[in-house]
Amino acid sequence: MKIYDITVPVSEGVPIYQGDPKASVDVCMSIAKGDSVNVSQMCFGVHTATHVDAPNHFIDGTRRVDQLELDKLVGKCRVIGIDDRVTAIEPQHLGDLANAERILFKTRNSAFWNEPEKGFRTDFTYISPAAAKVLAESNIKLVGIDYLSVEQFGSTDFKTHITLLEKEIVILEGVDLREVQPGDYELICLPLKYIGGAGDGAPARTILRDLNS
Repeated sequence: MKIYDITVPVSEGVPIYQGDPKASVDVCMSIAKGDSVNVSQMCFGVHTATHVDAPNHFIDGTRRVDQLELDKLVGKCRVIGIDDRVTAIEPQHLGDLANAERILFKTRNSAFWNEPEKGFRTDFTYISPAAAKVLAESNIKLVGIDYLSVEQFGSTDFKTHITLLEKEIVILEGVDLREVQPGDYELICLPLKYIGGAGDGAPARTILRDLNS
């Protein structure tokens, strides 16, 4: 059984969505410096690297990340390949959604992970509000994309996020699908469980299992 780790690591060099807190990973205690143990400290925004968005990210007073149902985060998942010429995923790009429960879009964004040192890209492929509406009406549990937002950069109404989150569809952003071919898999996505803050999202170790290999 082939397992694909589609998690972008949290690091000081990971691209960060414009305006979000930068990530830092530091050594606080070190055996090499005479301490009895090695202890590291991490500081980052909850939408760093591979992460999920909970409804409370855009709809105040709604479900927080620690309240997300596990059955939305684990199970059958379809990876849909999007042509590199496409910059906005529209309804015609979705294909047949019959029997689909969770969807990840593999787009031209995947190549961006080859050069993280170039920083955050604003020209990423995104999901249009019209496509989000179709997904929201199709009993989908989770929608993901291979860069840091499902929303067009510069959006002011955030319709894609709100359309999905109103239906309590989990949004998974920042997955690394470079080694993954379009097809059907099993998704296991486990966001960090914490209490406090706004509970709007969390980094998530995420894998796909190819049950046919």
